[in-house]
Amino acid sequence: MDLVIRDTRVIDGGGGPSYRADVGIRDGRIAAIRREGRPALSGTRTLDAAGLALSPGFIDMHAHSDLALLRDPSHEAKAAQGVTLEVLGQDGLSYAPVDERTLDGVRRAINGWNGGGPGDDSVDFDWRTVGEYLDRLDRGIAVNAAYLIPQGTVRMQVVGWDDRPATDAELARMSELVAEGLEQGAVGMSSGLTYTPGMYAKDAELTELCRVVASYGGYYCPHHRSYGAGALQAYEEMVALTREAGCSLHLAHATMNFGVNKGRAGDLLELLDTALADGADITLDTYPYTPGSTTLVAVLPSWAAEGGPEALLGRLGDDETAERIRHHLEEIGSDGCHGVPMEWETIEISGVSDPALAAYVGKTVEQSARERGEAPWVTARRLLIEDKLGSTILQHVGHEENVRAIMRHRVHTGGSDGILQGAKPHPRAYGTFPHYLGRYARELGILSLEETVAHLTSRPAARLRLPDRGLVQEGYRADLVLFDPETVAAGSTFESPRTLPSGIPHVLIDGKFVIEDGVRTDVLAGRSVRRTPRD
Repeated sequence: MDLVIRDTRVIDGGGGPSYRADVGIRDGRIAAIRREGRPALSGTRTLDAAGLALSPGFIDMHAHSDLALLRDPSHEAKAAQGVTLEVLGQDGLSYAPVDERTLDGVRRAINGWNGGGPGDDSVDFDWRTVGEYLDRLDRGIAVNAAYLIPQGTVRMQVVGWDDRPATDAELARMSELVAEGLEQGAVGMSSGLTYTPGMYAKDAELTELCRVVASYGGYYCPHHRSYGAGALQAYEEMVALTREAGCSLHLAHATMNFGVNKGRAGDLLELLDTALADGADITLDTYPYTPGSTTLVAVLPSWAAEGGPEALLGRLGDDETAERIRHHLEEIGSDGCHGVPMEWETIEISGVSDPALAAYVGKTVEQSARERGEAPWVTARRLLIEDKLGSTILQHVGHEENVRAIMRHRVHTGGSDGILQGAKPHPRAYGTFPHYLGRYARELGILSLEETVAHLTSRPAARLRLPDRGLVQEGYRADLVLFDPETVAAGSTFESPRTLPSGIPHVLIDGKFVIEDGVRTDVLAGRSVRRTPRD
């Protein structure tokens, strides 16, 4: 063996009881597992793992590391958590497939998520197709990555930023782009149905694209049309749409937020159980925190963003149009804010693109407005304009009882939804997976440790149709995590969100140490993980 991990508690990812064993690794795969009482393994190197648990590497089903993996080789935010695979291309907006015009638009639109906006030359955008982006990842990254085709980006390329139905010819071209991306290795398609321009697509258009996804054995991952006033109806819409298309469904950051949904997780779970009993193929992911995180511009009404970022900035600069935006936000409830009238005390600025605006970070919009002696909308409007739509926010609208109920469900998986930009990002970016293990498994007992590990490993691997990941099993890839069940915990907090976790001393990808003795090595063992062709 290249490496023998001795006397470890194996939590194999299947959800069953753990057991003690030695585990041997050779050529990047698990070559042998020897339970107690069987002959010992020998190897070039041994690691005494007494007191530690060994599990498969964690799979982050909802990551926003599309540029971070290229910009930051260490990528400690995820590697230190034990994440060995991230799923990128989320919420319908990412960087492939693109043309020159689309690339500029998407860079502006999601600068708050990923950086990479105008003037940011930290990444060389030397790809245009999905396959070229995956090839770029294959040059070496910190952790493995799979990719979802972003429906909003596809629509941006074919239809533009117009709020109108696609023509037959445009729908045919979008279908071609989705098919090409799947052929090149994407695992499915995402949507951001509260983000422009993807939200302009009607159900019939989405259904046709999902038929293409289904024909390749991929899955559809929507950020659906409401997590607030119309949340349950939005979930029903996605279930019905994918069932008509014959497509597998994975519900992104499946929460029930805002005051209107307090205590209503059971309604969502009843809907899912009914569909599952009727043969639907559904999974979901969540993060173990109550606040959400997005960009400040995302809460605006969709009509204000028609035409793209420059058109939106123009509307914000016009007093009469800005007053219409305020009216929709504060009195009606914009579609960008899930149909719920804005409560500025729930909107905390977590990051800005312009360092000169750093005084806003860590304060709610209401707090900053009070300091300036002005109405909250005046403050928000100024920040949107001066930061060129690049500000990120924490949105304090979740409910702990809903979070706990949903994470217990049998189709649940873990996803950080981690935005790594900004001076004060959401702590989920650095803490989701150890928070599940330490807070919700060990301290609260919401799930057993074995079941928690299954939610974070084998279940997402099954959704991704990965034949050799997600379990500690002979022949499987040696993407592994060694952690201390008694001490593992998230270090990140809302006050110090970039603090690394504790109790995860070793992480291996392809049998190589990415984290060793709690320290990030210089190993870049990650590669793209491409769609497994359907039999």
